[in-house]
Amino acid sequence: MSGSLPTLPPTTPAAIATPKAPPAPYEAIVIGGSSGAIDALNVLVPCLPASLRAAVIVLLHLPRERRSLLVDIFRERCALTVREAEDQQTIRPGYLYFAPPDYHLLVDRGPRLALSIDAPVMFSRPSIDVLFESAADCYGERLVGVLLSGANEDGAQGLAAIRGAGGYTIVQTPDSAAMPTMPEAALALASGHHVLTPTAIAATFAHLHAQRLM
Repeated sequence: MSGSLPTLPPTTPAAIATPKAPPAPYEAIVIGGSSGAIDALNVLVPCLPASLRAAVIVLLHLPRERRSLLVDIFRERCALTVREAEDQQTIRPGYLYFAPPDYHLLVDRGPRLALSIDAPVMFSRPSIDVLFESAADCYGERLVGVLLSGANEDGAQGLAAIRGAGGYTIVQTPDSAAMPTMPEAALALASGHHVLTPTAIAATFAHLHAQRLM
């Protein structure tokens, strides 16, 4: 199932993207970004309802030498339970997990989260590609992938992998991104992604939840 739009082209930024229903509800949402992605998360995260049936896994490029403050920042802005990801942690619906700095974050069988100190990918650890590709292997068409603002091309291949596995993929509109390199790389590599502003992404999540698809 490719999740194609029935009435709107995938590059329409102002509309809610409405996929056809998959065989089962989406079980996870993976979100990746880098420079400028915090601004988009400030729109998306407060809109996630406490009754969300999917797990949310967020990976941002972070300085390796400092503790991440993302859990502290978003705990009060989010109705979900917010945690920093830990190795071999069971992935639970209605939880939001942030990737810690200086570890690759993967989705493993269970499903569980796994941390790795393998070499950086695209000069990044954690790498969005690593998370997205492992999540695509685990969830297939039951996965939503979102790529936000960023200053390098990490995430483009991973989002294409989610699309190839039948998942539903969203790219932030380059003109709404503080750093458009990451969205532009995803759009140049693969077609079929839905291109939306942060506000439209939040509206799409709300629609899917109302349809009991996440």
